[in-house]
Amino acid sequence: MLGKTALIDAIAGTNRGLLATETQKQAILAAIANLEDFNPTPRPVEAKELLDGNWRLLYTTSKALLNLDRLPLCKLGQIYQCIRVETTSVYNIAEIYGLPYLEGLISVAAKFRPVSHRRVEVKFERSIIGLQRLIEYNSPGTFIQQIEAGRKFPAIDFAINNNQQQGWLDITYIDNDLRIGRGNEGSVFVLSKT
Repeated sequence: MLGKTALIDAIAGTNRGLLATETQKQAILAAIANLEDFNPTPRPVEAKELLDGNWRLLYTTSKALLNLDRLPLCKLGQIYQCIRVETTSVYNIAEIYGLPYLEGLISVAAKFRPVSHRRVEVKFERSIIGLQRLIEYNSPGTFIQQIEAGRKFPAIDFAINNNQQQGWLDITYIDNDLRIGRGNEGSVFVLSKT
């Protein structure tokens, strides 16, 4: 699809938005809006087989995510959003790199609840922040299996009980390998299925 190619081309070289100039940001947002107009899945929340799986972030305008790259001595690695439709769970995982042997991980586990054909409400439940080697992290899939098995990690691992730690996400485009979402804070997310 031409619109999809245009979006991927516009995103290339922006390092998920970290390096995007204002001109590039405008071009990317225009390509996103164009692609959203031709969403092949009119009821994205109901397309469980498309939604389920591990997604890697290609681009975002989320300052909360992009600011992770500003931590001292750290660089932002891959960011994943892993959706488990069966358990209505979502796991956000950011890999952090810096000094050797001090590679880190910032993860948030949440539950989602469909509220329309394209919107899900998200309630954050648990946060895990630690060193990858101490928590034996090697991939999002195995890490999530450990979380779902109830493992406590040698990390900053805490429950999120505050009712204000919630938001919503509109899934505005989804196909077999690309998903676009717009969040309650005005952020845009473009992800590819891994």
